[in-house]
Amino acid sequence: MAKKRLVLSFPVHLIDQPVTYQLVKKYDLMVNILRARVTPNEEGRLTVEISGKKSNLDKGLLFISELGVNFQPLAQEVRWHEERCIGCTACTSICPTAALSVTRPEMLVSFTQDKCIACELCVPVCPYRAVEIIS
Repeated sequence: MAKKRLVLSFPVHLIDQPVTYQLVKKYDLMVNILRARVTPNEEGRLTVEISGKKSNLDKGLLFISELGVNFQPLAQEVRWHEERCIGCTACTSICPTAALSVTRPEMLVSFTQDKCIACELCVPVCPYRAVEIIS
């Protein structure tokens, strides 16, 4: 199964169209919306993880491109520096996907990259700069 994390930019005229639905229905793709900003009369942006057969993924991306949806790979990822972490757990309460979590009663912080959606909420709350964004 192929998987891509992408940032999709929708022109104003496509905001009210069921584009992600068509990716699911016509191309048998799984679309996981990681972050979204869609406002009427403005360009919309979705950060998504799309997965499925490689041939279907290629066809689906061609489809949205022909519609006028621009897309680019998610160019950032979160890196956790375990050696900088003192286990204060400030990041764990803000993480919406539990990519940063704490094991109790040991109070050990851990990071699971596959759960991370690169929302960046953890970066400003970490006083020890144990979390950073890599472009």
